[in-house]
Amino acid sequence: MIVVTRLNGTRFAVNPDLIERIHESPDTHLVTLDGAAYVVLESLAEVVEMIADYRAYVLSKARDFPAVTGYPLSLVPPAGPDDESGAPAPESPRK
Repeated sequence: MIVVTRLNGTRFAVNPDLIERIHESPDTHLVTLDGAAYVVLESLAEVVEMIADYRAYVLSKARDFPAVTGYPLSLVPPAGPDDESGAPAPESPRK
């Protein structure tokens, strides 16, 4: 989240991944994907810099996670001893 300031001086946090566009005319307007618009004191360049800093912070935090060993993440189960495709055998219908 980035913290920005409304024209009345109150501060709030916004998810930068939800910002669709930012424009100055002369006030800075943040428009989110759902159409919400916010007028903030920070300049367009300052908001863009905050977003870049936020994303760099997220990447640095992700690098701090320890490497995980074991089974790889997969949507397909590993192949069984009698099935090379890895798909489970179909069940026979019950009567």
